[in-house]
Amino acid sequence: MAAQNNAPLPDGLEIAGYRIVKKIASGGFSIVYLADDADGNAVAIKEYLPSSLALRQPGELTPAISTVNLPVFRIGLKCFFEEGRALARISHTNVVRVLNFFRANETVYMVMAYESGHSLQDYIIDQRTKSRKISEAFIRHIFVQVLNGMREVHTNKLLHLDLKPANIYLRTDGTPIVLDFGAARQSFNADVPKLTPMYTPGFAPPELYTKTGGLGPWSDIYSVGASMFACMVGSPPQPADQRRADDKMPGHFARLEGVYSPELLRLVCWCLMLDPLARPQSLFALQKVLLEQPAPPPPPGALERLSGQWRGLTVIFKGIGRKKSAAAANTQQS
Repeated sequence: MAAQNNAPLPDGLEIAGYRIVKKIASGGFSIVYLADDADGNAVAIKEYLPSSLALRQPGELTPAISTVNLPVFRIGLKCFFEEGRALARISHTNVVRVLNFFRANETVYMVMAYESGHSLQDYIIDQRTKSRKISEAFIRHIFVQVLNGMREVHTNKLLHLDLKPANIYLRTDGTPIVLDFGAARQSFNADVPKLTPMYTPGFAPPELYTKTGGLGPWSDIYSVGASMFACMVGSPPQPADQRRADDKMPGHFARLEGVYSPELLRLVCWCLMLDPLARPQSLFALQKVLLEQPAPPPPPGALERLSGQWRGLTVIFKGIGRKKSAAAANTQQS
């Protein structure tokens, strides 16, 4: 079945003790609604409804699913439900808070705390419209907190797999929240049946482009680096599949010299290595670098694998041999 637009639940519908106010977002995997709970508190409700597998017509509540698509739909349903259970165990200020999840209309719903604010993507667009550079202090401040939340996610055996500025929400006080775990259908548990993850070109690591790519914390780390890069230039990095054929990223980094510190540029470069083993292997290792000055260099040979064209980096990577053991030790921590 080709992807289609599914009709949202009608405004005012009462479901499992919640009242749907309106649809606030939709994508290929789910529909998100603003709703009120029994006490009148605002919540966000996410409905599992992959548009490539299920079709719901206006006026209907239960989607139509073909016999061919039913097995995959059910696998995704189980993963979505398990994801909700896992996220419900997480109580962290930088991760969206799951309050409840329930079954209805032959699918599953996840109830989350509703927050006022805007996405990091909206902030980037606003700053670019005003011709303002996003400061390095802001980038470091936001992503140290994002990594705090993502470390908790990884501790609970979940991967995000679609981290990007649009999925980083900034509360009105500026605190970031990681949300939209719709792509988090691949966990660390090899026994869970796999679905092909959805991904966003530019923010997705190269291993998401192949069915045999080994996914792990390093996969979300690529997306963290891509999100920091988007803050710097206002757009995502070159898609990973294109970089394999003609890597233009060295030129982008060269143009950022003098705009951001060599330490931050080196950090983002490290995250965006095409080889998963050349990236930081844990969020702890990445966060340690983000918090400290100066940052340790990427693994030996990383610069050459990226490109030999980024001028001035010979000096930046001077002394790499002396720090190799320390960098390797850091990446083994969690």
